Amino acid sequence: MNASPITPTGALTGIKVLDLSRVLAGPWATQMLADLGADVVKVERPVAGDDTRHWGPPFLRDDAGNDTREASYFTACNRNKRSITVDMAHPEGRALLLRMAQEADVVVENFKTGGLKQYGLDYASLKALNPRLVYCSITGFGQDGPYAERAGYDLMVQAMCGLMSITGHADGEPGGGPLKVGVAVIDVFTGLYASNAILAALNARHTTGQGQYIDMALLDVGMAVLANQAAGFLTTGQAPGRAGNTHPSLAPYQDFPTLDGNVLLAIGNDGQFARFCAAIEYAEWAQDERFATNTARVQNRSALLALMKPVMLTRSTTDWIALLEDKAVPCGPINTIAQAFEDPQVKARGIQQSLPRNAGDGIGHIATVSNPMRLSATPVTYRRAPPALGQHTDEVLREFGLDDNAIAALHEQGVV
Repeated sequence: MNASPITPTGALTGIKVLDLSRVLAGPWATQMLADLGADVVKVERPVAGDDTRHWGPPFLRDDAGNDTREASYFTACNRNKRSITVDMAHPEGRALLLRMAQEADVVVENFKTGGLKQYGLDYASLKALNPRLVYCSITGFGQDGPYAERAGYDLMVQAMCGLMSITGHADGEPGGGPLKVGVAVIDVFTGLYASNAILAALNARHTTGQGQYIDMALLDVGMAVLANQAAGFLTTGQAPGRAGNTHPSLAPYQDFPTLDGNVLLAIGNDGQFARFCAAIEYAEWAQDERFATNTARVQNRSALLALMKPVMLTRSTTDWIALLEDKAVPCGPINTIAQAFEDPQVKARGIQQSLPRNAGDGIGHIATVSNPMRLSATPVTYRRAPPALGQHTDEVLREFGLDDNAIAALHEQGVV
């Protein structure tokens, strides 16, 4: 599917974001703002750029189908941004960034705690120049506490916050042991929380006239997204363990082997369970006191599964879905990512977009996953493909009043 037409205004049109972040959490936050219409200028290191430009394979392919030297990872979180390269260690580079920060509404950075102070790009320094600035710092462990100086990474935080202790099969089962989630979910969630915090701070600025500082930590987010599992622990004092694909509070709510694969049942209430039992011609199960209520089914999960598993093996996955869907029993296939992109609902919703690159590097278009936010009056727009390194450096510098000679001099000095 081709990119949607550019609309004249987005929800954040007019908001200027100076993006000093790299890798995933910060760029995910700024991509959210960019999708909503903000002008996001991504500042990268000259020559090297964002680390994720090199995190391959897989690599982007050019129009001839050949691998390039740019990793696809970068494209996941840098849509709708303009890329400039600036050496902040150079005095003139710092001066450029200070000038941009003076006109920015938002700065996002994920350097180590205190890492930007030496460049005069910390919040205290920039607030003095621009009191309306919303400044968001993203670190592994926050700005205070005994771990504040440590570097933090998604996998480390998945382990530390307890997420890996509840992900995977139980010890002693085939494949048992702690597992990370298949996506860097702590980084992604941190980006989402950060973008929410930024929007809240921008809204507060309408009343106060002042910006503010936002301290985002991966560990804080990791603890927060434990959700019902954390609530259960805080209620009972009992730490939950790994239970594969079963749900700690619902049954049957898991995958089941079928005649030709697997199917996922997500039965969330007693009515759904009764309809399931009637459909498979075991209506008496819903009357059995061991299974009549969800609480009873959770308490007698082993007995229920012993009855269900042989029955689920008697039909194919497709047949189970056909039987149960029109009975309002939640179920579905366990797709690969390739199968998910071929799903008719995914296609109907326009989840995949193709954006023209126009950077002169042989990469004509880049595929991207649509933003799931659907606003009726100020919709998300897809204005720019993830940029080539420094693609917009000269363009942005001209907007700040530099002429061609001044820009050429900066290039010669290695400032940009």
